[in-house]
Amino acid sequence: MATKSKAYAAAVEKLEAGRFYTPTEAVALAKETGSKKFDSTVEVALKLSVDPRKADQMVRGTVMLPHGTGKTARVIVFANGPAAEAAIAAGADEVGGAELIEKVAAGWTDFDAAVAVPELMGQVGRLGKVLGPRGLMPNPKTGTVTPNPAKAVEEIKGGKIEFRVDKHANVHFIVGKASFSAEQLDENIAAALDEIVRLKPSSSKGRYIQKGAVSTTFGPGIPLDVNVIA
Repeated sequence: MATKSKAYAAAVEKLEAGRFYTPTEAVALAKETGSKKFDSTVEVALKLSVDPRKADQMVRGTVMLPHGTGKTARVIVFANGPAAEAAIAAGADEVGGAELIEKVAAGWTDFDAAVAVPELMGQVGRLGKVLGPRGLMPNPKTGTVTPNPAKAVEEIKGGKIEFRVDKHANVHFIVGKASFSAEQLDENIAAALDEIVRLKPSSSKGRYIQKGAVSTTFGPGIPLDVNVIA
């Protein structure tokens, strides 16, 4: 633990007190302050001026990161027949109908995304208590309820991420690995920010993105200059 504390403290010392960084500057620092023992995940956190309790201010969407996340997502698909066969061919990690629904209902959640064909959503809907809190419930708004699950699987495994504002009006999302080039991380962040800004609710008042930070696994948060991103 002492070693981790020293590494964290050393990383914090590289940040200038009171300074806010452009995404490009934050990326450079994230790569510099990330763990040297493993390939850290790079994440972005934003505080939005929305009220998630109001339906018209729920910010939720997806974006295809130009350079992926650096991780191959584990995707399951609720489907039968030809749609199931196509999903398997597309690389889905597990595919099934009633038997897969029962497996998840029993508490199995060892996957990163779930896709379902519309005709099974009546049955998949009862998995809300298991999938909902983990942000894994299939939803037509994010393309995970679809008659073409194979395409959804290909997109998710190809770097498509989903984001959703939490009850505190925060949005968290992965933008890659510390081993990515600075340019790749820059482009991934830009793509995600563009989509989040595009989805700004018309009822949101004041500055939309109030705060932001870039960080790596076990690394300090690097404050973003929101004036240049919103």
